[in-house]
Amino acid sequence: MISIPHKTKQFLVLLVKLLIVGGAFYFIYNQLANNDKLDWQKFLVLFHKNQSVLGISFILLLSVLNRLFEILKWKYLVSYLHPISLAEATKQVLAGLTAGLFTPNGIGEYAGKALYFDKKEAKKVVFLNLICNGIQMILTMIFGVFGLLYFNAQYNVITSKTVAVLFGILVILFAILFSVKKITIKGYSIEKLIHKTNEIPKSIHQKNTLLAILRYLVFTHQYYFLFLAFDVDLPYFILISAISSVYFLASSLPTFQFLDFAVKGSVAVYFFGILGVNEWVVVFVTMLMWFLNVVLPVLIGSYYVLNFKPKMAI
Repeated sequence: MISIPHKTKQFLVLLVKLLIVGGAFYFIYNQLANNDKLDWQKFLVLFHKNQSVLGISFILLLSVLNRLFEILKWKYLVSYLHPISLAEATKQVLAGLTAGLFTPNGIGEYAGKALYFDKKEAKKVVFLNLICNGIQMILTMIFGVFGLLYFNAQYNVITSKTVAVLFGILVILFAILFSVKKITIKGYSIEKLIHKTNEIPKSIHQKNTLLAILRYLVFTHQYYFLFLAFDVDLPYFILISAISSVYFLASSLPTFQFLDFAVKGSVAVYFFGILGVNEWVVVFVTMLMWFLNVVLPVLIGSYYVLNFKPKMAI
């Protein structure tokens, strides 16, 4: 095995830090400055018309709660290995979010968090992160399916036959997964993953699920209140069903975190276009959601990345 000098290691770590933070800032700037669908003049006019210190504070509070619930989820899950403080969990979550910004489906987040632990714990940390993100994805799918069915019942976006076919495909997929659960790939199988999941205390799973539900309610209703701030006057259940459908379909597409705004925006424009909402309003609301829940945490996470001292051997 080739031994890398200590000075070289320090330089490589610094280079990686600068690449992560520099790349994050570049992608954020690129999305905000070069998107021709963002009509900043219209936004400023509406902002000055509806601006409210209480309203802005409430929207910011929802962003804090959104990330806080994610941090608490991680804190409780990691307690399965050993307890960590809220401050330490915050550092790991925000640094992981920054590291995952320009990797497919946020894969960099797994490595970013694992680097805060001993090398022998790396696989367990990656698995816990999978559990952390997995429950959020499952809830997004469950609420999204119900939202899509309700939206479809009101607006007939897809036919009943298509719904039946999609439901049939899902049943077949679950049946296939159940039947092949013993097949092992590189030492892992669905059965083994289920067994590992069951080893985690039920109390931790219960906290994880409750916090994931609260987080889902927070970010969907933040989306809802932003539409109200942009003078979108639609019935509550119609608006919430459209929002849950957007999150469901957008999360089903493989993408990069920095493109999250563009992907959700495209899906949202289609759904809210059916409801008669102006495209520029949809784009701006989606942009604000991305800015409040991804960009701001990444700016804080960049500080943690730059001050990171690796615990795992490189």
